[in-house]
Amino acid sequence: MAEAGKLQRILLGRIAGAHGIRGEVLIRTFTARPEDIGTYGPLSDGGARWFKIDSARVTARGVVARLAGVADRAAAEALKGAELYVGRDRLPAAGEGEFYHVDLIGLAAVDPEGKPVGEIVAVQNYGAGDLLELRLAGARTTALIAFTDAFVSEIDLAGRRAVVHLPCSGETEAD
Repeated sequence: MAEAGKLQRILLGRIAGAHGIRGEVLIRTFTARPEDIGTYGPLSDGGARWFKIDSARVTARGVVARLAGVADRAAAEALKGAELYVGRDRLPAAGEGEFYHVDLIGLAAVDPEGKPVGEIVAVQNYGAGDLLELRLAGARTTALIAFTDAFVSEIDLAGRRAVVHLPCSGETEAD
């Protein structure tokens, strides 16, 4: 959970490399619509550098963008790997049933009876949908559960908790 007063950063994209010879960069975006990468204002690399997107177009490989102050291929190549962040406060409110990953991290995970199960420590996605990574209560290990209605029946951001249904361990009772 973010400390009070500490700005939460949200990763919106990563510069994959230079595009062409005039200083454009190719950006892999993490926004719902790739073309929205430039709508949040200047983006930070998480440190002292800030980038303003002067123009952008969506291609099959990602967003090709012209950044203010980047005039040639060498300058664009030097930015390869730079991550592009925006402050959480500059993003719109999430829609009904939608959540920003950063808002889920740190939530207490409880079972349907309210007993502690653990804490959400990360949201992963390996290509088949979002997974919540839980640090299990009283254990040093984590577990992944699908972030679907079947496994996560309630998210209470104000109460800082999520009701989760852990899958069975494979053990069955005798009939």
